[in-house]
Amino acid sequence: EAMRTVPRHHFVDHALQSRAYGDFPLPISSGQTISQPYIVACMTEALDLKGEEKVLEIGTGSGYQAAVLSRLCQQVYTVERINVLLASARKVFDQLRYFNIVAKLDDGTLGWPDQSPFDAIMVTAGGPDIPQPLLDQLADPGKLVIPVGDHYLQTLQLLEKKEGEITLRQLEKVRFVDLIGQYGWK
Repeated sequence: EAMRTVPRHHFVDHALQSRAYGDFPLPISSGQTISQPYIVACMTEALDLKGEEKVLEIGTGSGYQAAVLSRLCQQVYTVERINVLLASARKVFDQLRYFNIVAKLDDGTLGWPDQSPFDAIMVTAGGPDIPQPLLDQLADPGKLVIPVGDHYLQTLQLLEKKEGEITLRQLEKVRFVDLIGQYGWK
């Protein structure tokens, strides 16, 4: 339902708007992509949001995933490392009046410590492992969804923290752009 209320065509280049609702990723800029709608839904559903959560997204990209999350939780904090993408996403957030999204330019693998803990964390880029700062910033109880693997193929993993215990579930094979940063790919 949240995905139906977010106009995906606003988050893609004008030349690609006719393809905005196809179930495939699209290039945005700076070598990055907007994720396939199926993957957006899969990752969003994995977090099982109830409407009251504070969510951290790593990899703002076009801003589409943050917009979808904003319809399902109380507050979204999103971190992007590429300034041109962040500026474009902020512009769309303002145009579409997504006022519960806060975005900043930074190394996403470091999270957003001064706003933690987060009830849920979503990472929209593939890394070699789960960054420790994100584990540290995840609330208890909390859920984190992240693609983990090599540069070419990752496994979408759902980590759940509950009463100090951590469980990890593998969801499916995916292919994401690289998670670049201190706790990701260099």
